[in-house]
Amino acid sequence: MSLDNPSKCLSIHQKQHQTHKSQSKTRRLLYLLLIVEIKKKKKKKLRNNSPTSPSPLPRFVLFPPKSPTTHKKSPKVPTKTTHLSNTQNPKLVMGTGASKNQESSHGGSENLDRSGGQLYVSLKMENIRLNSDLVPHVYGSVPIVGYWDTSKALSMERESASMWELSFVVPPNHETLEFKFLLKPKHVNASCLVEEGPNRLLKGGMLQGDVRLALFKLGGDEVLECRVFIKADMVSPFDLAASWRAYQENLKPSTVRGIPDVSINAAPGAGVENGSSASLELDLEHYVVPAPTSSVIYAANLTENPRSRDHAGVFSNSDGLGSTSLGSDRAVATSVAHSADMEVMIPESSRVPSTPEMVESKSVGTFSPMQKQDSQRGLFVDRGVGSPPRLVKSTSASSFTSDLEMDSETKKDMPAAAGAVAAAAVADQMLGPKEDRRLAIVLVGLPARGKTFTAAKLTRYLRWLGHETKHFNVGKYRRLKHGTNQSADFFSADNQEGIEARNEVAALAMEDMISWMEEGGQRGQVGIFDATNSTKKRRNMLMNMAEGKCKIIFLETICTDERIIERNVRLKIQQSPDYAEETDFEAGLRDFKRRLDNYVKVYEPVEEGCYIKVIDMASGRGGQIQVNNISGYLPGRIVFFLVNCHLTPRPILLTRHGESKDNVRGRIGGDTILSEAGELYAKNFANFVERRLKSEKTASIWTSTLQRTIITASPIVGFPKIQWRALDEIYVGVCDGMTYEEIKKNMPEEYESRKKDKLRYRYPRGESYLDVIQRLEPVIIELERQRAPVVVISHQAVLRALYAYFADRPLKEIPHIEVPLHTIIEIQMGVTGVQEKRYKLMD
Repeated sequence: MSLDNPSKCLSIHQKQHQTHKSQSKTRRLLYLLLIVEIKKKKKKKLRNNSPTSPSPLPRFVLFPPKSPTTHKKSPKVPTKTTHLSNTQNPKLVMGTGASKNQESSHGGSENLDRSGGQLYVSLKMENIRLNSDLVPHVYGSVPIVGYWDTSKALSMERESASMWELSFVVPPNHETLEFKFLLKPKHVNASCLVEEGPNRLLKGGMLQGDVRLALFKLGGDEVLECRVFIKADMVSPFDLAASWRAYQENLKPSTVRGIPDVSINAAPGAGVENGSSASLELDLEHYVVPAPTSSVIYAANLTENPRSRDHAGVFSNSDGLGSTSLGSDRAVATSVAHSADMEVMIPESSRVPSTPEMVESKSVGTFSPMQKQDSQRGLFVDRGVGSPPRLVKSTSASSFTSDLEMDSETKKDMPAAAGAVAAAAVADQMLGPKEDRRLAIVLVGLPARGKTFTAAKLTRYLRWLGHETKHFNVGKYRRLKHGTNQSADFFSADNQEGIEARNEVAALAMEDMISWMEEGGQRGQVGIFDATNSTKKRRNMLMNMAEGKCKIIFLETICTDERIIERNVRLKIQQSPDYAEETDFEAGLRDFKRRLDNYVKVYEPVEEGCYIKVIDMASGRGGQIQVNNISGYLPGRIVFFLVNCHLTPRPILLTRHGESKDNVRGRIGGDTILSEAGELYAKNFANFVERRLKSEKTASIWTSTLQRTIITASPIVGFPKIQWRALDEIYVGVCDGMTYEEIKKNMPEEYESRKKDKLRYRYPRGESYLDVIQRLEPVIIELERQRAPVVVISHQAVLRALYAYFADRPLKEIPHIEVPLHTIIEIQMGVTGVQEKRYKLMD
């Protein structure tokens, strides 16, 4: 290089320096990129090997990771915070040997905003050497347990071979959590091992103090060290419920999956008591608790009172025996009927303004304005308080108005029911009745043939389905009019005065029944006329009275089994008010048999009109039913019910499942397993069933398809177990997995609608109590058909509906019937009606 041109040399040197500088910068960038990539790979490897990885699923997962094996997806609901997932760090992750995650804790106080959300906390403990006999627990302040009591600490569940987990939601009014871990022996009654050191404090979603190991002194100098992992996140109740449902349905394997719908366990070996260490007192009476309806009441005494009965309890002597004046009992019944709301509402044309259209709102019986559509009026049917109304348009506004005017009398006949009952009523309103809306079931038969028993069962069944039904017993009218001290001569065909007296009270009862069906304030649909009606002359009188007012179907009960007749006769002497003052049983028996002979002499079987003949069906073995000129939905249901009825005595045991994890958490719906108390009840209940039904080899166990009922039944051996989908708990729709407090806060309209009318309220995309009743009808029919004992393990809403049927409770009372946990309701079915007994095995 020549030096005689210094400017040229300087330029070359500058270029070389710039090139070297650029290359050095590039090398530094490449080096930094390499370091970053290595760090990413190390973090990914550590995350995959870390116990906090979501691959082993915890007991409760907020947002389950996507997996190829997952067939269903949880609904996506937007939240105000970052969701937990495979690729995202939680807002708070703390573990031993590591500091707080700077990325997730940075700005954590901003992210953990409590507006509209709740704090979800997950606690995990890991130790490979942890003895399987020691179960990790958590105890502490509200809301974990509520007090520092080791005996009531919450159990952590095993997530993997070395990992235990417990998760919970902190209510908004509890910002601070103070807790500790402890180890409880699984089988031995030994003291608990509480972790060393101060209490752990979680405040506002952040752990206060340093992260530390959980140390437990096992004895001497031996110390057990456990790693602790804590996660916290703010979520809305909707996210919580949605992810919980997805976890339950898609990711958490059912503990009962694989069990067939019908199964039977092998009988236990000698000296083994259900394979359980739980034991009960030898005398089951030790566990009996008071029942609401335990006394036996003569069925005829529960029938309707005469409408002309005065306050003194006897008929007045005026000519107005069939007048509409009511006694005190009747007045109470009427006021109840008037106050009852109807599920299906039809607005009267006179009450509908011409300008804005009116539709029925969620609150039953109210209307709200709606924009006019296509110049047509619409018929709105509310199929549930929590459901949007349905619009059925008529062909024109004028035709709709004329239909309303034509059927103005029938608007009050709409039943308080759901399903087929409501559908038939709506169809009658829009298209005209396909069959008679008022039905009179007139009993026919000799005394002691089960007429009153059959009438009472039929009344109970129709009321439970939602049909307005009343039972009118002519014998009760006769006793109130002429007293109870009538001898057999009063019923003789040669006693003309007695015949007139009996015809008179029969006419009064028929008039009362027809008046009840026709009067404007009532919705009388089915009247059951209970008397012997043993002659054609009497039956012709009744048909003439009912002509043009209601349809009559004769129901004749025939029994040729002398043993059953003798048993019924003896029960009649013991229970009938006709012989309440007779101290000599044999004298009463002879008098009743003379009365029976008087009826036999003049008895004429039914051959006229529409009739159903029930022949020798009492035993449940064979028999037959004859029908003539029977058509229509309701008569068909009545025939189907009677085919399955009999008088064979047998117990029916109703119980809820053992306490579940969701019962402890206060969450509705779901399909969780049992808590420790629930598992103990399952063992005690199996012990109870074995002792109570030890002589019953043909009994069966019915459960729902939810695992908490199947697990409750699992310790029971020696009896077939049948799963019924119809016995599943009431479906709460979008509220599945939520607490009532969360519903009240986030869905106040739904909460108030349910509070106003629990019977008709339908959860959004869920069910109402009326829906549950409709799907339980096959269960009731099968319970009536069974001749052996049945054990029903189900849920609160379902058992309320079943119990209401047996106890003949009004529909409006069903949502409020008390069916406590760990209690057995024994229903005794037999010739004396329904008797109840309750056992409480646990507090």
